[in-house]
Amino acid sequence: MEKSNHLPSRVASPTPSEATTAHDISSSSSPSAFSPVPFSAQFLDKSPQAAAARAIYLKTVIGGVVAISIAIFAVFSIYWGSLWSTPHHALPGWIVDFDGGDVGQAVSSALSNISSGTNGVSWKVVPAGNFPGGVSQLRDAIVQEKTWYAIAINAAASANLSAAVSAADASYDSSLAITFIGSEARNENIYRLHSRMVSAELQAITYQFTLQFLKHIPSSVDVATLLSTAPQIITRPIYFSTENLRPFDVPVASAVTFVGLIYVLILAFFIVNVSAVAREVSGLEKNLSLGSLIRVRLLTSVVAYFFVSLFYTLLSRAFQLPFDRHFGSAGLVIFWMLNWIGMLACGLALDAVLPLLTARFTPFFLILWIITNVSVSVFPIPVLPHIYRYGYAWPFYSISRAVRAIVFGTKNDVGLNFGVLIAWVAISCITLPLIQWFVRRRAMAAQRDTKAV
Repeated sequence: MEKSNHLPSRVASPTPSEATTAHDISSSSSPSAFSPVPFSAQFLDKSPQAAAARAIYLKTVIGGVVAISIAIFAVFSIYWGSLWSTPHHALPGWIVDFDGGDVGQAVSSALSNISSGTNGVSWKVVPAGNFPGGVSQLRDAIVQEKTWYAIAINAAASANLSAAVSAADASYDSSLAITFIGSEARNENIYRLHSRMVSAELQAITYQFTLQFLKHIPSSVDVATLLSTAPQIITRPIYFSTENLRPFDVPVASAVTFVGLIYVLILAFFIVNVSAVAREVSGLEKNLSLGSLIRVRLLTSVVAYFFVSLFYTLLSRAFQLPFDRHFGSAGLVIFWMLNWIGMLACGLALDAVLPLLTARFTPFFLILWIITNVSVSVFPIPVLPHIYRYGYAWPFYSISRAVRAIVFGTKNDVGLNFGVLIAWVAISCITLPLIQWFVRRRAMAAQRDTKAV
């Protein structure tokens, strides 16, 4: 009798097979499991469960396509706009007459009267007295970015021409009369565009000077002897040479001044995703306290980017990117630290918004982050529409500027560039805890509501 008293409780417990069957039946009513046999359903099945799953799928895909289409016009137009009418503004250039004679006056007057429009160089005559050190001081002003370009009418250009005419000097070099000075590494894209424009302008000016020169050759000069002995004095009495103070002479540098910056941001995005997945699968996301979770997220980024930036630096070094031209052996370390802080500046911003935007919408922020950075890295910000002045505070601009100083020896604003990047890191170190606190608070509220129900 005692045994029979325990019998009903044992019979009431479902067997494992019965429990499984019940679970299959209950789960089959959800859209995610509308087929009783896995991998056997058709997309156009007419069951209510299949219709519900199909509706969710189409809604998600169509919504994603619409969102991407909106992003194309709302975000990609930022980059297209930066190239559409560029150069949108002229860059400043100096005309410095170290000659003070007929050649200097003619060239200065002709250049200052040229209308550069919005896509060329806006020339301004600067007194030679501002440069007591001569052309070398003018070169230094360009390297220090006091102006973008300079045209120097070299000292004694008029006197040398007169002496060559009188002596029928066959060794006379007319290209020493004028020098166009610039720095390609400051921005190779605009330099190559403007150097062609300036060359065309100087060719036209020297041609006009030649016509006037032929009209005013002194009667005492034997033109026939001059033509036979030094014909270049007649055909080209003055000409110009180009002096590129900082040539962009390392093609692989394009990988770290523009295209590679996109890779830096993509690498940072990979670290963000890897860290997020690691926290989720390990259970740390839900089990750690708020303070511990924030510390884990920040420390993970700092350590991960430290090593990833090292390998990125070593890759550049393996392809012989020179780091020792202007900073010596410290150049490699500076470049490494620049990439480390740059990855933190770019990656922590993504990491900060991830809990709020979730994995579904963070890629849209990534697109915006890439496009707004790239748009101010192709051409100099001064030639872009004024709306792109935000670029002075964006990470890519500072990274590119610092890389050019390290590799090519352009103006040394590396300290300022590091300051901008560190400011971005500091901002993310504030926003990341705030967003994490907000998301955790929302999750805890949802959990309490669930328990209450």
